[in-house]
Amino acid sequence: MLLAINWAEFGIKAAQLLLSLSILIVFHEFGHYITARWFKCRVEKFYLFFDPWFSLFKKKVGETEYGIGWLPLGGYVKISGMIDESMDKEAMKLPAQPWEFRSKPAWQRLIIMIGGVTVNVILAFIIYAMILFVWGENPVPMNSVKNGVWVTDSLMYEAGLRNGDKIVSIGGSSVEYFDDVNKKILTAKEMVVDRNGVEKKITFPTDLVGKLVESKRRRRLIEMRVTALVGEFDKKDTSFASRSGLKDGDRIVAVDSTPVVYFDEMIPLVAKKKNGTVQFTVDRKGETVMITSKVGAEGKTGLGLADFEDYAAAGDFKIDHKTYSFLESFPAGVKKTFSKLGDYIEQFKLILRPETGAYKGVGGFKSMGSIFPPVWDWESFWSITALFSIILAFMNLLPIPALDGGHVLFTLIEMITGRKPNEKFLEYAQIVGMVILFGLLIYANGNDLFGWNR
Repeated sequence: MLLAINWAEFGIKAAQLLLSLSILIVFHEFGHYITARWFKCRVEKFYLFFDPWFSLFKKKVGETEYGIGWLPLGGYVKISGMIDESMDKEAMKLPAQPWEFRSKPAWQRLIIMIGGVTVNVILAFIIYAMILFVWGENPVPMNSVKNGVWVTDSLMYEAGLRNGDKIVSIGGSSVEYFDDVNKKILTAKEMVVDRNGVEKKITFPTDLVGKLVESKRRRRLIEMRVTALVGEFDKKDTSFASRSGLKDGDRIVAVDSTPVVYFDEMIPLVAKKKNGTVQFTVDRKGETVMITSKVGAEGKTGLGLADFEDYAAAGDFKIDHKTYSFLESFPAGVKKTFSKLGDYIEQFKLILRPETGAYKGVGGFKSMGSIFPPVWDWESFWSITALFSIILAFMNLLPIPALDGGHVLFTLIEMITGRKPNEKFLEYAQIVGMVILFGLLIYANGNDLFGWNR
């Protein structure tokens, strides 16, 4: 049964990844397509996924063949007179025609090449705007986190962080919302915390990201410290805790007579009773109740965290719920897009610094799929798709031949120097770029499958 559940989760994640990438590829290629048509270039093909040897579907409408390939590594539009992944050398030997890409002015070719990236950015704007319009935001203000942090990762503990520490600043800057803490830690060198009224500096190891990758951690580095509150059990829950008599809203105040206030204080006390029993002293609406629960071989009863809203109601923190009208959502969507882009660029810089070990975390389709939740949640799906759209735009602008950024670089050089690069040079550059891209693709997916460099 466990295997069936895992395969079900795998299927849901794979379906979300495939749909997300399909949306992004189609819109990206549409950006090239619409600008090429705008400047009266002939578009011979418009494909979702690649189609070496055969395609799953194709239909010719006018001058353009629309289709779906079988190799889900991207997509393409084939524009007449352009040196691209099709490497159509025979056509390039013929005299340039008015409808060909190579016959157009440099500024028009530049617009066509950045068309895909532009559409990806606009798509991210729109997706984030609609997310904010439909669901709003629920950030937690840092100054409302009254219990400080819960150190859920040993690397943070080794760095000197302790449960109950209150964050003053990360990387020299204050943090407005707790939601931003974990991502800021990845790119910062230090953190200042308030520990019982005394400020202390926590210095992070340079290779923090590399260590996280090697340990294959998936959880967040730190969480908000929350009280030992019991949440509602799922009807299908068969854990020891669910069968012990604990109820939604119970507050655990002692474990085997040892007083506790916070969830993290309870965990090590329960862990000591592996394969035994533990007695919880519970405050149930002002009444003291004694509950006995079995403890499994892993030192757990199966008691998990309560819902986010339950802790807010208990006063552990506040939720700053924000709603947006249709018109308000668009500038907010633009702001969120550039904020996410800035975060991604900062994290990308770590990959270029070997001492951080961040290059070990470069992943392929498996890593991308793991980001999606194991259940179909539209808010999460669209949030991840918007982020992927930003990443796709950024990566395509890298000055690597075979990517849009490589074509843009050569076109800018032509506009500055007034000299068009030799077509034979562009062909070789395209080949080199494709080798680089395939090498990166193999490396990224090899990291996923075999843990290279780990």
